Amino acid sequence: MVIDAIGKAGEDLYVKVPRGTVVRDSETGKLIADLSKEGQCELILPGGRGGKGNSHFATSTRQAPRFAQDGEKGLEKEIILELKLLADVGLLGFPSVGKSTILSMVTSARPKIADYHFTTLEPNLGVVKTEFGDSFVLADIPGIIEGASEGTGLGLRFLRHIERTRLLLHVIDVSGSEGRNPVEDYYTINNELEKYSKKLSTRKQIIVANKIDSMQDENLYNELENLAKKNNIDIFKISAATGEGLKELFIYVSKILKELPKEELEDAEEKKIYKLEEEDEGFNITIENGIFVVNGPAIEKILRRANLEDNESLYYFQKSIRFLGVEDALKAKGIKEGDTVKFIDWEMEWYD
Repeated sequence: MVIDAIGKAGEDLYVKVPRGTVVRDSETGKLIADLSKEGQCELILPGGRGGKGNSHFATSTRQAPRFAQDGEKGLEKEIILELKLLADVGLLGFPSVGKSTILSMVTSARPKIADYHFTTLEPNLGVVKTEFGDSFVLADIPGIIEGASEGTGLGLRFLRHIERTRLLLHVIDVSGSEGRNPVEDYYTINNELEKYSKKLSTRKQIIVANKIDSMQDENLYNELENLAKKNNIDIFKISAATGEGLKELFIYVSKILKELPKEELEDAEEKKIYKLEEEDEGFNITIENGIFVVNGPAIEKILRRANLEDNESLYYFQKSIRFLGVEDALKAKGIKEGDTVKFIDWEMEWYD
């Protein structure tokens, strides 16, 4: 996106992003902003401080100076925009365990559903409304498989979407029709959660034993129920296909959500407050092969705003470094007339 107006007529550039977007520095990975509030606006990169026209340098003896001060360039940075869905409850589990069917049965969402060994290709959201007037957002997270935390399948791509959920419904197929072991499935998925995020692995879960309408071996469910009791985890038997048990499950979910705190926004790791007028950051002097080298942010700022091919601009530069204390510092370093001074990448011969 390019804005034509520059200088005093320049406009701020606003980039609209979906709620739930987090902004990171691509080089360091550090969080810059978490844009998850309605109408939230954050300054990601500041423009450069404006310059001064020639009228600013007019005096009683020099009423039309030819010298003008350039403005500074704005900061440049490569950033990563990452969307994390804002949902209260996440449906978690292997592919084809019935998560999409559950979502379609309790919300108005209509995810693509088919009887195949694959997985939903993108997260789906729906709003659950209970008979008591309560409502919350439910997310169907694409199926996680073993190795998802390390990038296998689509899991790593979507695990981030359950980071903001307050409650996880761990959907497990107990029908036995696929030859799966419910207890093994439970541990496999939770192992992936722990590898991805310790915090996420401690999120409250409810085990949802699905496909009881086609259960072939009741011992599979009994083993899962024993695991739930042993670990003090709530467990519900349902059939997403027939709707059995769904009402009771989501009434309970609504009740639990009232007791769980909402997930706080992430705090930026490096929150910098940009000011219009920032103090000079200073300079440093080193001697390399007999040349006095002057570096530092303060010197860079002065050089950016001066045209050293212009005599008046050169005078401004010399006056600025004198005011900054560079002259005194060079003399303290032992500089003599005729020595070479290098300011960043511009050299000059020193005269007292």
